[in-house]
Amino acid sequence: MADSSAAHWHPSAAYLYVLHLDGPALAWEYLRRNPEYRRTWQRHRCHSQHEAERWGLRLLEDPTRDARDAHPDWFPDPSSVVQVYPDIDPTDDALPFQLWSIPGYKHLTHDGKRLVLTAHLIDDMLRMAISPALEDGMAYAYAVRAGCQLRERWHAIEAELTMLDDANARRAATATDRPGRVPMLHMRTLQALDGTLAGASQREVAEVLYGITTVAERWYDDSDLRAQVRRLIRRGQTLMAGGYHRLL
Repeated sequence: MADSSAAHWHPSAAYLYVLHLDGPALAWEYLRRNPEYRRTWQRHRCHSQHEAERWGLRLLEDPTRDARDAHPDWFPDPSSVVQVYPDIDPTDDALPFQLWSIPGYKHLTHDGKRLVLTAHLIDDMLRMAISPALEDGMAYAYAVRAGCQLRERWHAIEAELTMLDDANARRAATATDRPGRVPMLHMRTLQALDGTLAGASQREVAEVLYGITTVAERWYDDSDLRAQVRRLIRRGQTLMAGGYHRLL
């Protein structure tokens, strides 16, 4: 991320995957660019639990992996993580837990306390924290942490479970979805941040994002384009330095 001679951040197509990331995945994209976090990974990757807590993780994750390959285990869990436990008093119509019937590409991690499942569903990601007491075929229940944020947590989990139920129906719908303003903003913010970390000037960042012709016409003191690039870079630096917690 800090090679001033590199042009890895130039192709905008390399950032298109960002348009389909949710909050926790976006948080990882900003954290993994943090130079201090990358140094922490190099020093403590084998003894990472204490160092990981400083960054809001249970275990350090390899910063060379982008959100398509990395599976950071955040602490505390984001509100959207679905907690799954055995149902100690199941009804006659209780459904059995069947891990491999969950749709999508699945990744499993054991963090020392429970099994963490990440399932990629079309353009979404489902995250589950599975109790070690739950076995395949057992009746199961979802849990929501109590507290002042109960309503927000419930709505977040409800959205995740709806996404799971509608996974097959969404396959056709998401094929034509257009990215919204916020995903586009994150994509440009990350690209501008990478350019800055690589040693590029603000004008060079603008030329990559908006084109040389546009910059030649609109780059001058107090221009809207210049201010826009400054905001993108400042926003990226803020999110990288700890603001990524808000995305969780």
